[in-house]
Amino acid sequence: MLPISIEAPASGSNCGACRNGDQQPFPLSMAFQPIVDTSSQTVYAYEALVRGVYQESAFAVLSQVTEENRYAFDQACRVQAISLAAVLGLGDANVKLSVNFMPGAVFSPAACIQRTLRAARETGFPSSNLIFEVTEDERVRDTAHLSGIVSEYRKHGFILALDDFGAGYSGLNLLAELDVDIVKLDAKLIRDIHLRPRSQDIVQTIAALAKRLGTKVVGECVESREEYDVLRAVGIELMQGFLFAKPQFEALPHIVWP
Repeated sequence: MLPISIEAPASGSNCGACRNGDQQPFPLSMAFQPIVDTSSQTVYAYEALVRGVYQESAFAVLSQVTEENRYAFDQACRVQAISLAAVLGLGDANVKLSVNFMPGAVFSPAACIQRTLRAARETGFPSSNLIFEVTEDERVRDTAHLSGIVSEYRKHGFILALDDFGAGYSGLNLLAELDVDIVKLDAKLIRDIHLRPRSQDIVQTIAALAKRLGTKVVGECVESREEYDVLRAVGIELMQGFLFAKPQFEALPHIVWP
């Protein structure tokens, strides 16, 4: 996801951005990677990951995002993800869809969510199965703006996730301020966790705290059986990573269970 500063945009940007919101700024598509429930060996959700139409990397796509087209890009990603998910049958299977979003591209939460709701209605995808992930890898300068987005999204029954938890500047503060349903642990906490006792203690503490808060925890970027075993041992059941499946372009990948 594109690193951004989470702050309320200037009010004067609102009208121009909304007028251009229905225009895809450049061609893009999505790959899908599962978030699995290891306790039941089922798919909890699929995360939509932006790609170019010729399978260009996320980095290649995100490098085209500017201040001028950021709103249109954010809107286009949502619509493309929902449309493809509907075609792939996620709505019928009652599997959730996880979409990254840019809080800095949301001028008015109530107004900027309308195109997303319209896409869900037109494709028949249940809006209650939508997860919106906000990254935690940049300094938050306007928590009130982000809280307003979370509050508005909750009115529509969306699920909220805090991505890259533990990577940024204010993770615990955000967790205290925002009523999120899911925290996704940063990859650096997971990498070779079986070799790092201090990381194991930190992750176990986060898992216990999340349980007290009624928040789910997802272990991201799980690549080895050893990492998997440690996460299961500390009580984390939702996981995502190459151990289970790599992202697949415009399709749902085959899942391998440890």
